[in-house]
Amino acid sequence: MKIVFMGTPLAAVPTLQQIIEDGHEVVSVWTQPDRPSGRGKKITAPPVKEFALENDLKVFQPAKIKTKEAFELFKSQGADVAVVVAYGRILPESFLDVFPMGAINVHFSLLPKYRGAAPVNWAIVNGETKTGITTMKMDAGLDTGDILLQFETDITSEENAIDLMARLSFEGAALLGETLKTFVEIIPRKQKESEASYAPMLVKEEGMIDWSGNAATIVNHIRGFQPFPTSYTSYQGKKITIWKAQAWFAENAEADDNYGLILDAKKSDLFINCGERTVLRIEELQIEGKKRMKTADFLNGVKLIPGELFESHG
Repeated sequence: MKIVFMGTPLAAVPTLQQIIEDGHEVVSVWTQPDRPSGRGKKITAPPVKEFALENDLKVFQPAKIKTKEAFELFKSQGADVAVVVAYGRILPESFLDVFPMGAINVHFSLLPKYRGAAPVNWAIVNGETKTGITTMKMDAGLDTGDILLQFETDITSEENAIDLMARLSFEGAALLGETLKTFVEIIPRKQKESEASYAPMLVKEEGMIDWSGNAATIVNHIRGFQPFPTSYTSYQGKKITIWKAQAWFAENAEADDNYGLILDAKKSDLFINCGERTVLRIEELQIEGKKRMKTADFLNGVKLIPGELFESHG
């Protein structure tokens, strides 16, 4: 099968690798342009481009996709199908019908739940215990195309969005392989609009912790908002990012509106007062300008004072 592959981040690489291993011909790889990255703002190639070049594949990186030139180039590839995994741009409708099998998308949720840019993050933030992969025949809508195959999996309580995305990227590759192998036998299913939910792009402001929330909710935010925007608070004017924590229910605690209050800070224990008579036990954190570390190591170098507050602004 002749395939045009379209993808950009590391999560798309396993699917491209699967396509190669299954013996398909990758006519070309389309990915986002190289961009500045890291503190030094060094121009960096997307992971998909790096993998493609290592495997001697032809790479295209159009700055804009909605142009006549991009369309003509795409059309000239003469593929059987386009496979799209986190490409980073919405394909114009004209692209979707160029090849005989159209365009197939690997989406990291059980559609129609969590359509949009950040399905893995929002599934964890919202406390979901299950998620999965959907292969979909792309149409003009935002993740509204007909479902081809789906794979369901549990979200473990310890997984953050980085861990889950890594795992799903390999599950997605396998599902795409099965989708291509059995394509002629698959009967596409329409999505139920009544069951649709959305996972919009994340913004920095969502990372600020609201200490009046239940500690379990805060933990879900900490797990789900990785690697961006992360979950952070403010202490004496400095930003503190919280990377890992556990929720405790303070059964005998009195209701207290001192949300964000440092209850204890010694050895490996750092407890913060939260809403609904719950407590957050912080396990890994990072003060601005320093590296991420375990609570015990953090408290060896930073003296936090019980009775003071972690702020929900900063």
